[in-house]
Amino acid sequence: MRTVTSLFDTYEHAAQALHTLKDAGIKSADISFIANSPEDIEEADLIGDDATVGAELGAFLGGAGGLLAGLGLVAIPGLGPVIAGGWLLATALGAVTGAGLGAAAGGIIGSLTGAGIPESDAHVYAEGIRRGGVLLTVRVHHDQSQMAAEILRLANGVDLEDRRKIYHGEGWERFEHDAISKGKPPSA
Repeated sequence: MRTVTSLFDTYEHAAQALHTLKDAGIKSADISFIANSPEDIEEADLIGDDATVGAELGAFLGGAGGLLAGLGLVAIPGLGPVIAGGWLLATALGAVTGAGLGAAAGGIIGSLTGAGIPESDAHVYAEGIRRGGVLLTVRVHHDQSQMAAEILRLANGVDLEDRRKIYHGEGWERFEHDAISKGKPPSA
């Protein structure tokens, strides 16, 4: 299995990618979704129960099938409340449970690197989530990896190297779970 990952600045682009992946035959169980709190869900709703948040995000994503069954609100130190679901979240939360709550951000970095993502890229992805982005991570067979990468690119996934340069230009070096968010993603 290979891992193909992309960061999105908008929920619309992430939803487009998610639907296209599913239409291409990628199973929901092989797709993970981690998003900072969607702008179209009111702050009060984020304080509510996971079922409400999952249902509202499900409506936003247009009923993406089995993936939505696992979506819920999770508070992760360094990221705050995120909407997440899928195999990557389960891996990250397993790391949190095993290492204690303070290691949650490391759990995301560790989960990404454990899935084959280079550590330097994992830090950019985590920072992108902190700044309001959406991360889609897909496990595919080797022969599907090019197709999955193309789907994510065509859905307006962020160019990771460009984003890294922007972050470094701001003085950012790596994801730190106790850093304060610098706001929304830069305009692409």
